[in-house]
Amino acid sequence: MTGRESEPLTTVLGARSAAPLAKLGLTTVGDLLRHYPRRYGDPGTLTDMDRLALGEHVTVMARVAHATVRTMRSRAGAMLQAVVTDGRHELALTFFAKRAGALRPHEEKLVPGRVGLFTGVVSEYRGTRQLTHPDYILVGVDADDAEAAMFEASRPIPIYPASSSVPSWRLQRAVRTVLDPLTKADVEDPVPDEVRARHGLPGRLDALRGVHEPVDQRAWQVARHRFRFEEAFVLQAALAQRRAFAAQEEATARPPREPGEQSLLADFDARLPFDLTDGQRSVGEDLAHELAQPRPMQRLLQGEVGSGKTVVALRAMLQVVDAGGQAALLAPTEVLAAQHARTLRQLLGPLAEGGLLGGAAHGTRVALLTGSLGAAARKEALLQAASGEAGIVVGTHALLSERVQFADLGLVVVDEQHRFGVEQRDALRAKGRAAPHLLVMTATPIPRTVAMTVFGDLETSSLTEIPAGRAGITSHVVPAGNPRWMERTWARVREEVDKGHRAYVVCPRIHPDDDLPAGGAAAKDFDDVPDLLELMDGEGSAAGGDRPPLRAVLEVAEMLRENPQLAGLEVGVLHGQMTPADKESAMARFAAGDLQVLVSTTVIEVGVDVPEATVMVVFDADRFGLSQLHQLRGRVGRGAAPGLCLLVSTAQPGTPAAARVEALAETTDGFRLATLDLELRSEGDVLGAAQSGRSSSLRLLRVVQDADLIADARREASAVVASDLTLADHPQLRTAIAAQLDDEQEEFLERA
Repeated sequence: MTGRESEPLTTVLGARSAAPLAKLGLTTVGDLLRHYPRRYGDPGTLTDMDRLALGEHVTVMARVAHATVRTMRSRAGAMLQAVVTDGRHELALTFFAKRAGALRPHEEKLVPGRVGLFTGVVSEYRGTRQLTHPDYILVGVDADDAEAAMFEASRPIPIYPASSSVPSWRLQRAVRTVLDPLTKADVEDPVPDEVRARHGLPGRLDALRGVHEPVDQRAWQVARHRFRFEEAFVLQAALAQRRAFAAQEEATARPPREPGEQSLLADFDARLPFDLTDGQRSVGEDLAHELAQPRPMQRLLQGEVGSGKTVVALRAMLQVVDAGGQAALLAPTEVLAAQHARTLRQLLGPLAEGGLLGGAAHGTRVALLTGSLGAAARKEALLQAASGEAGIVVGTHALLSERVQFADLGLVVVDEQHRFGVEQRDALRAKGRAAPHLLVMTATPIPRTVAMTVFGDLETSSLTEIPAGRAGITSHVVPAGNPRWMERTWARVREEVDKGHRAYVVCPRIHPDDDLPAGGAAAKDFDDVPDLLELMDGEGSAAGGDRPPLRAVLEVAEMLRENPQLAGLEVGVLHGQMTPADKESAMARFAAGDLQVLVSTTVIEVGVDVPEATVMVVFDADRFGLSQLHQLRGRVGRGAAPGLCLLVSTAQPGTPAAARVEALAETTDGFRLATLDLELRSEGDVLGAAQSGRSSSLRLLRVVQDADLIADARREASAVVASDLTLADHPQLRTAIAAQLDDEQEEFLERA
């Protein structure tokens, strides 16, 4: 950001006015200009004060009779009370603030005798009609004469995301202070002239005036459309650059063995006890082709829960091993890494026992490397990776350590890519002699528009079929306040366990309210904080005062141990505050059947595979996002027996939270649910907090509604980058990309 937009607000507005804006993250002129109104007030028409109706949004022209600031007696803070009159009738104006000083600007303007236009919603207090925090324009102060005041009052009123210390009217005044003197030379436009012309978009300065100072409804609509396009265009240009730079890297080609040659992949296919789905075959062919090229594969593999992504990834890894290379599988948790290693060894059988008695002569080894390994096991895993004895190395962040070396790293597979930042992923890729091929996997189905916006630097493959032999999952909503339904819930758990199956019970938090560790209900009490707390801070707090406290693993486990319907069953716990060894032990005992009921947080959300688990009870299901619930549900019904998911909900019918849970019960289509998740929740939540723990940098762009606009921006940005890879001829676009790629935006963009 250059020119006027990089100027500090302290310089333009003064330190006193800029200080409260800094609390909103607004420190430069550019920050303030990009703080767009969240909606626009309807100015209405001039209203006869004798006919004011309660609840009506009105605009009246009146004269100030008097205005007084006083400290409130009943609660902390101050208020300004003014009275305006049209000569026959009176109307009260009321403003509240934490301190009397914050009301001085109003008091200084609302001088008795001044005439103005006052806009707001009519309410009543002690029999007197009033406007609370109205917008107003004073003749001779904000406008030269009554006609100018009428023109100003007829314009839509921008209403900004604000705070108690910085109300919307103050933001509006600050914006006008910095915007009015700007010229086109002061405002860089990242969208090239020819692109704007093709799409009928206004220049950036005109759009800023249209969005902050609209003369009518169409003005702000045109301006918002332009800024949505700009957001999409800048993002897509950054992604197009990443695609182009990746295509210029050199990789070692890893072609498949010729038919008839000794091959791990061919032997693995021959020993598979099931047929690959059509989707698995098709995606496998794409991967095989790209791995055979001398440029790095960059592919995102997304699939429904249980769609067989692991088998597809393993076949790609075996092709690389056949070609003399190694593959690394990076998992987000030790539980999942250990399970991946077990699963790969089970699938490969003797093929994973190269050099061991009874192993295949041309077999390889699967090494596991996690932070909790003992010294001897860690040394052995490091040696197998460095020597090439292990063709496949599975691990967590421990793989990123400088001590971990590979003989010839040819493929990096990243599971649940949104759990890793770009630095972590690239640290692993840097361990290859040449750029290794990259396959990132997600079990969270991603709508096309999200994939195009967030993961646009990767080619995308999707698996939608479920392999044969899976019996499917049935889901039901259980009202938490209905004792008979809750009794039946535990009866169903008992019935499943008596058939030799297992049960998960999922809780959102670890400790009950009366048993919290020092520090209270901090983020550490949740194993998936961003998704859950974002929802709690939103609709949860609004509904929230009468909601019961969230259920906790430790209290629920004790409750189930005392439940007569579950008498004789072993109930275990699993949560993020346990040591890695204890987590591994709990999962192993559950898989072996020593524990029949496992009470867990969301640490089981991704990848945990116990085919005997057939029933899941999710407490406080209404406090989770749809995609997260879908992932949790995918932990049951993974064997031949049907799965059952019981969603215990405290949500009131008709609320968004109830709609989420009901939608989950109605369908198992993860792609449909992911799209619905976007529609039911804020885009910032889905693109930001739910994936990275931070708010999304998208300000106006809506990835569901703006699908066509995103596609247009992608085409235009790709064409610009194709003709000017470094953007040397498009310095304003290059500047915009650099300005957006701060730490937060980089994590958002580069998560793939």
